[in-house]
Amino acid sequence: MFIKDYISKDYPAFNSSDRIEDANEFAKEFGYSHVFVKKKGIYQGAISQSFLEESPEGNLGSLAVHFDKFAILDDGNLLDSINLFHTFNANVIPVISRREKYMGYLSCDDIFNEFSKYPLFSENGAVMIIQTNDMRYSFTEVCKIVESNNGKIYGCFVNQIGEDFIQITLKISSENLSSIDETFERYGYNVVHKYYDDEKEELMKDRFGFFQKYLEF
Repeated sequence: MFIKDYISKDYPAFNSSDRIEDANEFAKEFGYSHVFVKKKGIYQGAISQSFLEESPEGNLGSLAVHFDKFAILDDGNLLDSINLFHTFNANVIPVISRREKYMGYLSCDDIFNEFSKYPLFSENGAVMIIQTNDMRYSFTEVCKIVESNNGKIYGCFVNQIGEDFIQITLKISSENLSSIDETFERYGYNVVHKYYDDEKEELMKDRFGFFQKYLEF
């Protein structure tokens, strides 16, 4: 998951002396949200294609005050890129060296394609969000609860931290879901959301349906 293993190099950084309209056309051709600007080989910043569309003629250097100063280091981790895609509403992120030299880029599609291979996303299973008010939460305990009910964990992560609670999302195998649910409740966890069919709830619905039919006779 190291950035250096996923760098693409077919989308260059423009020199600050290059024309705005040339950069705009290039970005539209690639379908990317931003173009990257360098000066004497050093990365200067990124500017959105939509902003270029509305800019007057001139060179990119004239827009320096509008540059977004975002990039990711080539010795970083893929997970570090997710926040940048979101924060800057970008589908492409520049990769630079520690000396701020432009090295290439990461595209949103490449990152999503890579993450889609992980069991957290690729395996069929149930998704459960649990909450605890104990800020000293333990992933060891969470995993033990699932595995003690013969379940398998495909992935888990903290999705929300409040002042007095923690929410954890789990992707788990689809066996013994009701037992897992009940065990979490017994250990003091609140099951906030569950994205699967609860076997007991379905059984109660079936029985209620039979009862209604019986009353109709």
